[in-house]
Amino acid sequence: MNSSWKSDFFASIINTQLEGYLSEFARLLKQWELNNKNNKECVRLDKQLKQLPLLDIAKNTFTLDASDTVRINVTDAELMTDGARAKTQSVLKQFMPWRKGPFSLFGIDIDTEWRSDWKWNRVLPHIGSLEEHKVLDVGCGSGYHLFRMHQAGAKYVVGIDPTALFFYQFHCFKQYLSDIPIHYLPLGIEDMPSTQSFDTVFSMGVLYHRHDPIKFLKELRAQLTDSGQLVLETLVVDGDVNTVFVPEGRYAQMRNVWFLPSIDAMILWLKRVGFKNVDCVDIDITSTEEQRSTHWMPNQSLSDFLDPNDSSLTIEGHPAPKRAVFIAR
Repeated sequence: MNSSWKSDFFASIINTQLEGYLSEFARLLKQWELNNKNNKECVRLDKQLKQLPLLDIAKNTFTLDASDTVRINVTDAELMTDGARAKTQSVLKQFMPWRKGPFSLFGIDIDTEWRSDWKWNRVLPHIGSLEEHKVLDVGCGSGYHLFRMHQAGAKYVVGIDPTALFFYQFHCFKQYLSDIPIHYLPLGIEDMPSTQSFDTVFSMGVLYHRHDPIKFLKELRAQLTDSGQLVLETLVVDGDVNTVFVPEGRYAQMRNVWFLPSIDAMILWLKRVGFKNVDCVDIDITSTEEQRSTHWMPNQSLSDFLDPNDSSLTIEGHPAPKRAVFIAR
């Protein structure tokens, strides 16, 4: 992949509060490139990305259809023959598993493991307008929600996630939409300088993967302006302000699950690190319709991780996944 993704990001932060951190971002991204220059998986993904068709960007359109699919179309049908479409589908298959979506590229629908649009539609009514907001999405995955944040009026959107596969999945789409102010930085929140420059910070489905949730909340807060809002979605359990569940081993077959607080405990954590006006605005039991195996993610999924005799429990006997959304200032 060429470095245009970096130069586009650098150009986008000129005359913003992030400009003061330009040299730091340049150092971090250069280091990421050096670290992954000979990484076999990155080399493979980069080679596959270059196999996608070269099309006139001016002929591409970005839309959201009735099913909330992030869809890129070619306005001139002659630019995408049946043969080119078949090759494109074959290349996109090389980026499996596709976990967050749905996406569609040039008529090829990618049915992802997660119906990320369902989560977005639960969150959107509670966050207020994103019009002209500078937005950061921590743990953005393949970037589906970045497109939704842009659609909601954000001035510019930055997603961070250190997972190489997600980075390349995002660029399967973004390379055709260079003029849209959406940027993906392959960094973790721990790598980010404390910018205090984003109006809204999203973190959805990340906190329970962190060894130190309080440190993580402080890192999120360090990215917000004084009047900014945090949108946090995480797994929770039933209980009072002192209830925090730490699984001894796996949780729903996930190895990297650490702290699952109650709703009251989560609110207390947010207040202790300096957030104000903290509210839990949505609670949802994850369903096997929202998270499931598909042709684009053929591995095991939620239905395989629940007790076959009692779907209110995980296969390990823990409470089944319950997710809550918190808004904090």
